[in-house]
Amino acid sequence: MEGESIYEVDSGDGLGADIISTVEFNHTGELLATGDKGGRVVIFQREPESKNEPYSQGEYNVYSTFQSHEPEFDYLKSLEIEEKINKIKWLPQQNAAHSLLSTNDKTIKLWKITERDKRPEGYNLKDEEGKLKDLSTVTSLQVPVLKPMDLMVEVTPRRIFANGHTYHVNSISVNSDCETYMSADDLRINLWHLAITDRSFNIVDIKPANMEDLTEVITASEFHPHHCNLFVYSSSKGSLRLCDMRASALCDKHSKLYEEPEDPSNRSFFSEIISSVSDVKFSHSGRYMLTRDYLTVKVWDLNMETKPVETYQVHDYLRSKLCSLYENDCIFDKFECAWNGSDSVIMTGAYNNFFRMFDRNTKRDVTLEASRESSKPRAILKPRRVCVGGKRRKDDISVDSLDFTKKILHTAWHPTENIIAIAATNNLYIFQDKVNSEMH
Repeated sequence: MEGESIYEVDSGDGLGADIISTVEFNHTGELLATGDKGGRVVIFQREPESKNEPYSQGEYNVYSTFQSHEPEFDYLKSLEIEEKINKIKWLPQQNAAHSLLSTNDKTIKLWKITERDKRPEGYNLKDEEGKLKDLSTVTSLQVPVLKPMDLMVEVTPRRIFANGHTYHVNSISVNSDCETYMSADDLRINLWHLAITDRSFNIVDIKPANMEDLTEVITASEFHPHHCNLFVYSSSKGSLRLCDMRASALCDKHSKLYEEPEDPSNRSFFSEIISSVSDVKFSHSGRYMLTRDYLTVKVWDLNMETKPVETYQVHDYLRSKLCSLYENDCIFDKFECAWNGSDSVIMTGAYNNFFRMFDRNTKRDVTLEASRESSKPRAILKPRRVCVGGKRRKDDISVDSLDFTKKILHTAWHPTENIIAIAATNNLYIFQDKVNSEMH
């Protein structure tokens, strides 16, 4: 992997509003959207390849920036609803315009992104400034013409889906039927039609009659990429539930439950916290599911419920540090995970601005760092190693000197090429594999 670009999001307010909270490529990979804590969405567009360098891939440059959500106040509950963008999902492109869904804790919005590079001129009833002419002065008719103008990107809100959630929305997922999408909060999952804003259908409700009996919450959910009736949701107890909407309107009874029995020898005070699934992603093929918990990423086969087919240790060296990670709240960090376009490599973030890649075929893994040094154009990413005690090699970093404030929670992989986007606090790093090798 070579460094390509680094973009700094800066709101200038010093309040952390510029911290990136979600990253998402569109279906072609030509556009990349980021959302931040300040409620803004920044869209990057890939530049076309230059004629001078036909083999050089186009870089991503800022295409449009807009304010998606504003801070609100719920007067009934005396709660402030922050503007932070929790998730962005692109809709499959139907025409020249692009569309995306963005959500904060409560409200989901559908945005339309269009380009305008021509403007009409030569109206009969208006002058050049747009004012109506005196009709008595109009003696002849002319045909208005379209004249070229500087490219303008317009972003307009098409729908606002409000009042669907009592708890905080943690995920949204667009269905393969391209007509519906679902949104999940801690206890419920709703199904929406993209054209209807005033009602949604509740398809999962795990809220107990008595909240004191609450033992788990929903942490993430996603639709199957090909079967519009199937979706999965993960829980804070480490289980996955696959549901079929053909079975019943309310999918409280799952079709399949994926759960790994706990190893009694590893049981500790932190077992339940670190087994909570923070992200779940279907593979592009629809055959597998990828999940991330605090220490591992796991690959599940849809046909095998008893245990994952693959388990990869992300940062096992932190197992001895769980007590201090609990005290500084890092143990509750929610890391995301991503598949590459062919489902052969998986990626997830870690601390110290490190991110991990696992090759499913060769079983090789690598730790890479998103830093300003590695983001210089053509800079080759060097593998990093974390050592625990004992002898240290020259470039090794000690587990005690890891910076836990530098965490890579949000990552995205281009749908077809080896291009990755890494969000590290208020910096977005884009790396791409120039030589098309496996992971280096």
